[in-house]
Amino acid sequence: MPSSPSHRTLAADACTVPAPFRAFAVRSDEPCHAFDARAPYARVHVIATDVFDAAARSRLARAGYAKVDIAEPFAVDYAAATWGELATLSALPDLAGAVARALRVTRVLGDDPAACERAVATRVDWLASRGAGFHNDVARHWSRSLFWILAVDVGEVEFVMPHAGVRVALADGDLVVFDQTMAHGLARPADSGLAVAESFVDGDAGRQLFLTGEMLLDDARWAALGTPWLPVEAHEARGALDLMVAEFDDRSGAIQRVRSLAGCMSRGICHVEETSASGPHSDGHPS
Repeated sequence: MPSSPSHRTLAADACTVPAPFRAFAVRSDEPCHAFDARAPYARVHVIATDVFDAAARSRLARAGYAKVDIAEPFAVDYAAATWGELATLSALPDLAGAVARALRVTRVLGDDPAACERAVATRVDWLASRGAGFHNDVARHWSRSLFWILAVDVGEVEFVMPHAGVRVALADGDLVVFDQTMAHGLARPADSGLAVAESFVDGDAGRQLFLTGEMLLDDARWAALGTPWLPVEAHEARGALDLMVAEFDDRSGAIQRVRSLAGCMSRGICHVEETSASGPHSDGHPS
């Protein structure tokens, strides 16, 4: 029977923000938050799980790598998966349940086991890479989500969020929950927090494989986590830079063309192509 997982909660709120901005926030391209924004979630959760043993991990790795194309350094590729397929491959019929129980440890979705089970059941993908340059994920409902990644085969690699001061040495079986609207990437420990493509050369030692999914949070849950959706004027007053429009240097994560982002929290800017006729404020329900 799996043991209780080891859980680390890392602070991700000591943000390095380029002048003249003083904080980060993320807007949305969905009508339900057309003129709202939220601050990034200020924690990263790392759970050392034993959801699969070496034999199961080997079977998953063999099957997952066969589904993706990551020939070049910094290549990232996804492939759809199902929990039924993964359970068969790993010979672990309750793999989805084990991941849900590990996610529950974070309390991101509260203490309701069913909420974690529903979140895990929503989507699971293979994610393969050869390192990863710094980027963020903000399109569509992702501004209302947190991502999780479960390391299947990672070797010597760190998960890095450069603006939050987070560097996590990953091991097989680690489950990481993070706010993907912040810049993140994969780096070698010897590269001092930089994502260096040349460090991920061809060959098995340069590749990584994960299972990944997302947890969609409603407005009440974001508020409970301390990052409520607020009118853009509140974030404009804080001097917030909108992560929806930020672009990052692959290697360092430095935000590009900062001066061009002036006014990014203005109500005069809207990322929604056709704003809902119901009005500018969120009703707390997914669109």
